[in-house]
Amino acid sequence: MENVLTIESLKNPRVKTVVKLRKAKHRKELKQTVVEGFREICRAFESGWKFTELYFCPELYLATDEDLLVEQIRQAGIPVFQCSETAFRKMSYRDTPDGLMALSPLVGKTLDELTLPENPLILIAEDLEKPGNLGTILRTADATGVDAVIACDHKTDLNNPNVIRASIGTIFFMPVAEASSEEMFEWLKKKNIQSLAAVPDAETEYTEIDMRGGTAVVVGAEDEGLTEQWIQKADHAVSIPMLGKNDSLNVSTAAAVLLYEAVRQRRTGL
Repeated sequence: MENVLTIESLKNPRVKTVVKLRKAKHRKELKQTVVEGFREICRAFESGWKFTELYFCPELYLATDEDLLVEQIRQAGIPVFQCSETAFRKMSYRDTPDGLMALSPLVGKTLDELTLPENPLILIAEDLEKPGNLGTILRTADATGVDAVIACDHKTDLNNPNVIRASIGTIFFMPVAEASSEEMFEWLKKKNIQSLAAVPDAETEYTEIDMRGGTAVVVGAEDEGLTEQWIQKADHAVSIPMLGKNDSLNVSTAAAVLLYEAVRQRRTGL
């Protein structure tokens, strides 16, 4: 493979940069994040996402298509670096790395940068702490054709590599944004989008609300749910019936139930 540089030493500046990107403050300072894994990099590349650099280690490959992907990325004009196994493992976020990793510009737009269709379906996630849950929500949003996902008053960085991993790369295929709750209230009103707050003890069940118009489904933190401001200010507080002993669902599961109801209504005419 032509025009490939090598990284052998743990003291290489690029190794040190990738390690620094484990912390959110350094991701913001350098305006970069890490995308690791064949599937995630493949999805991002398919979406047209532009990487800054690609690192690969053939000794760690788990399949047979990795070199083809590396060559496609190299031909796209992105610098590629072959790493020693020691250097790659030092940079890796995973217990079992698969030999592919890329540096990427940060994901995320402002609310004003979002372009939405008529009667959009939006998912708002407030105060989520676990990267895995946020990533899973992004997968659900992709599956249900959501027009935008907004991390609101977020405790988890959208650009955390574990969010990207849990999303299986779907984060690169949809508009994602970050905003405060106050910004969200003003923006939803301006766009004439109704908000549905997922609240376990709400009297109104989610199937009672017409979601065919512009709708934002709002889900809250894993342990405590939505904050009082969303419960009070949302257009509707809705519950999902719990017929067993458990009194609530995982946040990503709750989001899936509400979003698929919106999809059902829009496909069948309510």
